[in-house]
Amino acid sequence: MNKFNIFLPAVYIFLAACLLLACNSIYTPKPRGYFRISFPAHQYQLFDNPEYPYSFEYPVYSRVVKDTSFFEAKPPNPYWINVDFPQFHARIYISYYQVGNNSFDKLRDDAYKLTYKHTYKATSIDDSLIKTRKGITGVFFNVGGNAATANQFFVSDTVKHFLRGALYFDATPNEDSLGIVNKFLQEDMKHLINTLQWKN
Repeated sequence: MNKFNIFLPAVYIFLAACLLLACNSIYTPKPRGYFRISFPAHQYQLFDNPEYPYSFEYPVYSRVVKDTSFFEAKPPNPYWINVDFPQFHARIYISYYQVGNNSFDKLRDDAYKLTYKHTYKATSIDDSLIKTRKGITGVFFNVGGNAATANQFFVSDTVKHFLRGALYFDATPNEDSLGIVNKFLQEDMKHLINTLQWKN
């Protein structure tokens, strides 16, 4: 009998033990992360269509499109638009009402109701008064948590014009991943508000 045949089983056991021990290193899970987002510089252009009763400045990396549906129906007037941000899969829905045809109190209350519909997902809703250099007043809403929209506003002169805006993403609401984009687009929303002008 070959003397190496006696040690062969011991060699196999030793190699098997080494393989098993090598696979038992401590597992460290990779921390959860999000895609890196490159933001463009804030630059603006003028929306001043002569057919519309308002004008404002909006980002050059967005586009204004006419809103053609309101819950699968036509909008109440032709002045509803959307400001689309294709890079971020985001949209500001802008609705406009003439106060003469609607009560200002009802329009204001409806704006609050639409915002507070998000309370079941929101961790907070902070509202702050708006008063622009042009004398336009309103309220800006910052909605915390995983609500469908984190930023909304309404502005009015209380006698003729009423405009409401809400920012939505074409994505599952997630405060952690969308927070930085919400903050970036919030600056654009506030610029839109501060440059808004009514046309008589």
